[in-house]
Amino acid sequence: MVRSVGVLHSVRVFHPGQRSLVRSTVMALGSFVTGFLISGYPDLRRSPWMIVPVVVCAMAALDTARCMQKRWNFYHGAVLLLLYADLMILLMLTFFLVVPYSGLTL
Repeated sequence: MVRSVGVLHSVRVFHPGQRSLVRSTVMALGSFVTGFLISGYPDLRRSPWMIVPVVVCAMAALDTARCMQKRWNFYHGAVLLLLYADLMILLMLTFFLVVPYSGLTL
């Protein structure tokens, strides 16, 4: 008996239990774009919805950290570079979340 396997079922990117740099990078960049649009960047406005991109970006950073290897090689260096990029995005989103509530905007 032959089972038909769908395309989405066989792609590793869609399985959260498996490591995927593509999924984590897309999640981080998507959360950055979403947070950028929600915050209304030059004129930062208060929005409790900014918590969602911050949480998604933190999950993406954890997903990237799962891809680290024990031995140093170029793949490990690339994962480290992507992890730094995720942390910079997380810092920017946290800035977009906190600054409107602190009253420091001009």
